[in-house]
Order: sequence, then C-alpha cells, then structure tokens
Amino acid sequence: MSHQLPKVTLFYSPGACSYVPHVALIHASIPTNLILAKVGAMSPEFLKINPKRRVPVVVVNDEIVTEMAAVLTAIASLVPDQKLLGTTSLETIRVYEWLNYLSTVAHNQATAQIWRTERFTDDVAAYPAIQAKGRKVIQEVYALIEEKLRGRGEETGYAVGDAFTVVDPFLVVVYLWSIRLGFGDMESRFPRFVMYAERLLGLEAFGLAAKLHGFR
Repeated sequence: MSHQLPKVTLFYSPGACSYVPHVALIHASIPTNLILAKVGAMSPEFLKINPKRRVPVVVVNDEIVTEMAAVLTAIASLVPDQKLLGTTSLETIRVYEWLNYLSTVAHNQATAQIWRTERFTDDVAAYPAIQAKGRKVIQEVYALIEEKLRGRGEETGYAVGDAFTVVDPFLVVVYLWSIRLGFGDMESRFPRFVMYAERLLGLEAFGLAAKLHGFR
C-alpha cells in the first residue's frame, strides 16, 4: 500500500533561508503549496501563524512548525526512507551539528549583522562597525566550511555521508549569500566550497529553488 503524504505548505521569502527547506521538499518529491511571506512585508495572516516574524514556516496538515532544524526534521519525517537526516546515528548527529552552527553563527549572527543590523542595536551610528564584524565572521564561516569539506564535498559531492542530507542546501544558500555580499574572491580563497556548491546547483532541486528565490 502506498504511503499518502499529508498536505504540506511552505511559507517562504525569496533569497532567505527558506531556500533550504524548499530544496529539501523538491528533492524529496513532496507536493508543496508555496506561500510568499516576504521579509519586511509579511501579512497579518502570516503573523498570526508565526508571531516570530521569521521564515521558514512549514505547515503539515494543520500542524505549524517553525525554526530551521524543526522544519527540516518535520520534512524528513514525511519521507523516512530517503534518510534526509543521514543514514546512521553518527551522520544524524553531524547533520544537527551543521544545522545548529549554520543557523546560529552563519545566519543569525553574521549575515544578520550585515543585513538585519537593526536587530543588534538601535544606534544607527553603530551600524558600520556591526556590519564589518558580520563580514569578518562570515568569512570565518567560509573558512571552516572549506576545511570541513576537505575529503568530503570534493569526493562524495555531499557534506555528510554519501548522499543528500538537509545540510547540503543550507551550505549552498550560505554560498549564494556570499555572492550577494559581493565576495568576489571566493573561488581563490575557498575553492572546495565553491566547487561543491556549484556542482549541487547543477542538480534539479537546487537549481529550481535558486530560480524561484532569485539567486539565478
């Protein structure tokens, strides 16, 4: 008997971290209703669903799930045979290690300091220093990713294990953000990271989502 998938809705904002679950949903062939919840112009209806004023939000039937790791876990639970969180216990541990680091340091610290500086201070005069710190931290993130991909991304094509996990689209969106941030020396400084991300962007799920989110 075939497994019937529940009704799934993803609230997303173009160019935001909601790219990550969108890729996972496409990769897993989960039919999804996409609803725009653009950062800075979120509707009252969306704010009732998520008063945190953040994307992504996934609704599975009537169950509302917020926060990246929880959203990705919810998606993975719909297709357990696809092992989106890894194929072994250790791989799952590594997946969550990546998700926590990317969510906290790469996203909510570094890129937020650059693009959402108002979250860190009410003093506009302090913005340049905070943004400069964010640019420094995100380059430290790139360096760590570059090292972690040694013997991984260039050999298997994936960050954890030998197959797609939800870590891969998160790393790819961090790379896509680097382009928007104007780091023109990524290929010379972080060649493994660039090669890994560009290879994945050639896959259907990554490419389709990149177009919808305005990255490509």
